[in-house]
Amino acid sequence: MTGTLPRESATFDRGVIAEIQRAAETGIYDIRGWGAKRRLPHFDDLLFLGASMSRYPLEGYRERCDTDVVLGDRNAKHPLHLDIPITIAGMSFGALSGQAKEALGRGASAMGTSTTTGDGGMTPEERGQSMNLVYQYLPSRYGMNPDDLRQADAIEIVLGQGAKPGGGGMLLGQKITERVAGMRTLPQGIDQRSACRHPDWTGPDDLAIKILELREITQWEKPIYIKVGASRTYYDVKLAVKAGADVVVVDGMQGGTAATQEVFIEHVGIPTLAAIPQAAQALQELGVHRKVQLIVSGGIRTGADVAKAMALGADAVAIGTAALIALGDNSPRYAAEYAALGSAAGSYDDFQEGRDPAGITTQDLELAARLDPVEGGRRLANYLRVLTMEAQTLARACGKSHLRNLEPEDLVALTVEASAMARVPLAGTSWIPGAVG
Repeated sequence: MTGTLPRESATFDRGVIAEIQRAAETGIYDIRGWGAKRRLPHFDDLLFLGASMSRYPLEGYRERCDTDVVLGDRNAKHPLHLDIPITIAGMSFGALSGQAKEALGRGASAMGTSTTTGDGGMTPEERGQSMNLVYQYLPSRYGMNPDDLRQADAIEIVLGQGAKPGGGGMLLGQKITERVAGMRTLPQGIDQRSACRHPDWTGPDDLAIKILELREITQWEKPIYIKVGASRTYYDVKLAVKAGADVVVVDGMQGGTAATQEVFIEHVGIPTLAAIPQAAQALQELGVHRKVQLIVSGGIRTGADVAKAMALGADAVAIGTAALIALGDNSPRYAAEYAALGSAAGSYDDFQEGRDPAGITTQDLELAARLDPVEGGRRLANYLRVLTMEAQTLARACGKSHLRNLEPEDLVALTVEASAMARVPLAGTSWIPGAVG
């Protein structure tokens, strides 16, 4: 009709149209990093009930609110003692530059917490600068070395990741340099696709045997983590405990990844908010909640996210994407270079291409040299410090003298969806959708 404004389709919006056109032009699916971008129920949909009359708050910075956590004391001779419950998630050398791995180690160590190797083995830069280093044992076994297992402070058996539960990772040929290829025993310059399942076991009973094997290799010294992508979380956590895990890591679908199919990132798994109560319930029913520690990852950005995850039952959290942003990923100082790549500072997600102007998700030596590991470590430590202080501030407001004392009773939800997923009441009511009794 003449004079009316064009109306955009809700089903075929501009993004959908652009993706159809791209697929028709290229005949290949899109891959990227940075995790799910759609709006999902998340920690912003929860609020804390600060103390007023019926609860007694702690006074500012004068009354203690402790933050330490022990991970892996179920079976290991040497569990990890961390000063803060915020750890660095696994991101590989290959996906990240050597400078970025060193910076992560420096920042985590400055705050008394741990970092994690990711796929592809252990680098001297990361081991040398990490007070506590968790060695990831992945289906690919790329770079797997028993001597590195012994050098690690804990071992994380990865069964899945939040961005791609049930799928394997990718590292494209342009990032397979001579050094990366040597560490992974791969041909240089050829795309690497990681396996989606471990080659030598098919279920929990085989996993229990594998855990015993790893314990024997490391003389029962190291905690053994099991990491799962959040999907059938309740059952997966129970099976992980049965297999002998000291720590269970649950990664929600907001978890980032260096590269996988966008259709996977946006359509597989469940939100972090929905996964935590399921994991906590599984541990409680087995009588091991707080004995087998729960680490939660996937979309942690602020101290409020940290505190809310712990209130729902986590013992600690892990950050990945946020840590890279703290190092300088998507910095506006490189706005012109992001634009030249067809993206923008704040939106760049083609980490698989290895052309990151910030020198973080690249193996290009000139680009990687832009990241000063000392300065990057300082920035990460500052960020971790702020997250910790924010979480303490909220815990004190709820009258808690330790972050681990936060509980679901301290929370309410703003939406019906968040209330049902987090299993806390809708604000202003006592109603939890789906709750029995």
